[in-house]
Amino acid sequence: QVQLVESGGGLVQAGGSLRLSCAASGRTRSYYVMAWFRQAPGKEREFVAAISWSGGSTYYADSVKGRFTISRDNAKNTVYLQMNSLKPEDTAVYYCAVRGWGGITDSENRYDYWGQGTQVTVSS
Repeated sequence: QVQLVESGGGLVQAGGSLRLSCAASGRTRSYYVMAWFRQAPGKEREFVAAISWSGGSTYYADSVKGRFTISRDNAKNTVYLQMNSLKPEDTAVYYCAVRGWGGITDSENRYDYWGQGTQVTVSS
């Protein structure tokens, strides 16, 4: 089992920045693919970004490309999401997810463990 705990969410004005963190514990391995998804009110959960175990490969949704940066620190079993130039449409609950094997994917069905989520609210 892997436990994931997100932090760093909050309320920010449009154009501002936030940095989300997700700490993994339990049966953690540095080869896990780690990712962020989000779910806005009344909408389906959607992929945001993912990073390979080495950090050498990343993948972003078009809606966040150039504004968000995913990174990880395997020594701390933590993945980060730096969010800049935030927009009201970025308002959502952000979830951290981990995949135990395989490559980067934007399919939520391929991720094995999920955090409880952290709320991000961007005011206009």
